Amino acid sequence: MTSQTINAAASGTWQLGDLTVNRIGFGAMRLPQHGEAFATDAVPRDRDQAIRVLRRAIELGVNHIDTAAFYFSPLRSANELINQALVPYPDDLVITTKVGPGRDPAGQWLPHATPEQLRGQVEENLRQLGRDHLDVVNLRIVGTDSIAERFGALADLREAGLIRHLGLSNVRAHHLTEAQAIAPVVCVQNMYGIGASPEQKELLDMCGEQRIAFVPFYSIAGTGRTAGATTDDSPEVHAIARAHGVSTAQIRLAWTLHQGPHVLAIPGTGDLDHLVQNVATGSLRLSEDELTALDPLHHEPA
Repeated sequence: MTSQTINAAASGTWQLGDLTVNRIGFGAMRLPQHGEAFATDAVPRDRDQAIRVLRRAIELGVNHIDTAAFYFSPLRSANELINQALVPYPDDLVITTKVGPGRDPAGQWLPHATPEQLRGQVEENLRQLGRDHLDVVNLRIVGTDSIAERFGALADLREAGLIRHLGLSNVRAHHLTEAQAIAPVVCVQNMYGIGASPEQKELLDMCGEQRIAFVPFYSIAGTGRTAGATTDDSPEVHAIARAHGVSTAQIRLAWTLHQGPHVLAIPGTGDLDHLVQNVATGSLRLSEDELTALDPLHHEPA
């Protein structure tokens, strides 16, 4: 599989509200540093390298970037790298960000934002990105408690024109139902990949039925999570990767995209070669037999 000329458009498109994006996007979590995301002793990535990756992503047709104000390492902020690399922003570029979590200047995690604090987080994203509104804002949560007050606060900011569309992250099915009663939800961003649990699959299907984008995170990293790509791929994944002449990471990503036309991918990297491989995966088609071979892996621990 050659990847040099493959454009993100090969992955197909989906709608985030009234915004059209290619199904292969780019996640900025790993961009500010080398090694594990959020490590307080992380080595900052070279600024010029990070900017080259972002600009190359746009050249390759990526028009959906996922970021957050809490994506930073010493000296580097994902939002400000995006600002420096891509302003003036392309007309078709959709930037999705997240609010809820926060980190202090030393990188330590803070309690999740209250409804009153969410406006400050939205304004910080606006400032860092140099925008007068945010295309999509996901409310990221932890736990199973009601999100009505927090999502309602974001709905108010949407009415005020600071946010165009709203989404959710790290949620359960009842959160989606609760949010939809307050304001339209255009995407759900949850952990998902080979080995996903039945509960995770249920939410993916629920989004498909409602034509809501489902945006998996850690679809490549798997059990590696913030540390990066998993090293425990199954024999089935290795065999299918060999058959296609691609990496196991590309098979994981391709499998994710095969889970429905509403599934978007946001693989992140600070490496130009990996970026090209990730984008090229949008043209990789797995056969029914290959998908069947991976099916039993659904029942492994996520």
